Amino acid sequence: MSKSSRAETGGKTKPTKKKSATGPIAFFVSLFIVALGTIQLVSTFHTYALNLAELNGLKREEASLIAKKQELENNIKRWDDKAYVTAQARERLGFVFPDEQAVRVLHPEAVTGTETQSEESGSSQDSSKKVLPWYSELAYSFKKADEPIDSKNQSNSDSSSSNGSSSNTDSSQSGNQNNNQNTTGEGTQQ
Repeated sequence: MSKSSRAETGGKTKPTKKKSATGPIAFFVSLFIVALGTIQLVSTFHTYALNLAELNGLKREEASLIAKKQELENNIKRWDDKAYVTAQARERLGFVFPDEQAVRVLHPEAVTGTETQSEESGSSQDSSKKVLPWYSELAYSFKKADEPIDSKNQSNSDSSSSNGSSSNTDSSQSGNQNNNQNTTGEGTQQ
């Protein structure tokens, strides 16, 4: 043996016992990475679930819009049929053929024995009011617009500005009556 080999084997060697601090650090770093990955994965699944729900909602909305579009197109095509147009004119506008008499029953519940929809919904309205067809409303509006303003109502409004607060209440009451007459006059006949 050579001297160099003896020195390596024959000399006292001290065993190195270093305390390794890298073990716990590596564990916590790996634990942190796993936690971040888990959070990212959960966030991705959450976003996926939200997007999937939104997609399903949009598909339902698209299907309903397609159905509505189809229904509207069918309604448009229906107006090309002369029989449908005739039926609508008779029903909505009250048109009649020449030499035909239109008969309107004022109280259909007396004939059928059941209440009509207008009475069920009209329970909140006054029973003395009658809703006119649009063409009658138009004629009624023109007639009311052409009528002269009542001189009594005009003198009350003039005197209210000159007499003070006591006549203000009188003019406001007559003004309210005018407003009530105007609002009930539109679309209804008393």
